[in-house]
Amino acid sequence: MTAVPKLLSAADAVGSGVWPFGAGITLFSRSIETGQLGDYNAVMSAIEVEHLSKSYQVYQKREGVWASLRGLFHREYRPVHAVAEVSFSIEEGEMVAFLGPNGAGKTTTLKLLSGLLQPTGGRASVLGFTPWQRENAYRSRFSLVMGQKNQLWWDLPAQESFRLHKEIYGISRADFDARCGELTELLEVSHLVGQPVRELSLGERMRMELIAALLHNPDVLFLDEPTIGLDVVSQRRVQSFLKRYQQERSITVLLTSHYMKDVEALCDRAIIINEGEIKHDGPIGEILDRFSKHKIIDLLFATATVPEGLERFGRLLEARPPRVRLEVERQQIPRVLAGLLENYEVEDIGVQERPLEEVIAEMFETHARDRRERAAELSGSQRGESR
Repeated sequence: MTAVPKLLSAADAVGSGVWPFGAGITLFSRSIETGQLGDYNAVMSAIEVEHLSKSYQVYQKREGVWASLRGLFHREYRPVHAVAEVSFSIEEGEMVAFLGPNGAGKTTTLKLLSGLLQPTGGRASVLGFTPWQRENAYRSRFSLVMGQKNQLWWDLPAQESFRLHKEIYGISRADFDARCGELTELLEVSHLVGQPVRELSLGERMRMELIAALLHNPDVLFLDEPTIGLDVVSQRRVQSFLKRYQQERSITVLLTSHYMKDVEALCDRAIIINEGEIKHDGPIGEILDRFSKHKIIDLLFATATVPEGLERFGRLLEARPPRVRLEVERQQIPRVLAGLLENYEVEDIGVQERPLEEVIAEMFETHARDRRERAAELSGSQRGESR
């Protein structure tokens, strides 16, 4: 039996006045006797999820004083299925995007895989551990970074929080100095670690958060919108760092983001979740092939004016003489290109995919519209039966 640090939940730590983190961050206390580490087999997928579900009962409060009084004795609840029978697997060393609109179940899934929530049903395995069993050996092998949650002491320099991480995770002085030096250099914040966190910009704080999350050298990294609210320069710095770090260390990364530039820069595979269900799991290029029915044709005409009759080839998106952009059905691209070159003097022509964010947004809107139509049909049929 080996004495290793014991993990506490953030709620316990906050309640005891030990740690100022937001709920959901796991910490070590001093020591506990523990046995053998989890029997993770390197041949296994790093993350395996099968029919994972999470449902909540949400209190339905009605308007008015009498309704509020009745609610004291008889409460009505509505079930909310945050995650519904989700299944996927992620190989060791893979970086995967986890996409979906607000409320789709992305963050709930990450919290389930981090052991912060208990599932309603299904199973999950991360590095051979069941996350919600909250084994000490597991909690020292992953990190969760949430773009809207802080884990650094607000009024102290980041280096003080880093030193506390060193004690919490039992990192040796040599390893701590080496990792801290490497990470601060890669993220270009070596000159800022002595400055109070509250005086840092949002981009600088996020880079410090990443350092804190990686100091104990985790095998799995869960990133929940790490670039939210950052400017373009800060986004690129975080993107380039994550890509380099993941390639060098071969850690497993599950990334949620509303910025498609993050996804395209970092990931080859995407899992799309909507209304708690997986709608797509595969290469990012397949999203365009599967859900985008159109492509964009960019034209540069020889004349300084836009010729007439272009509407018969496709939808005119933009016309800035002598440049024009047309949206054309994918299947019609060869015919349209031949017709344009035959009928007009074209100096340059190019075909490109629609922006990924447009395609995904359109997919979500289509699913939402279909859901509303199904709900309307169901409501109409129920009214018909009641008559």
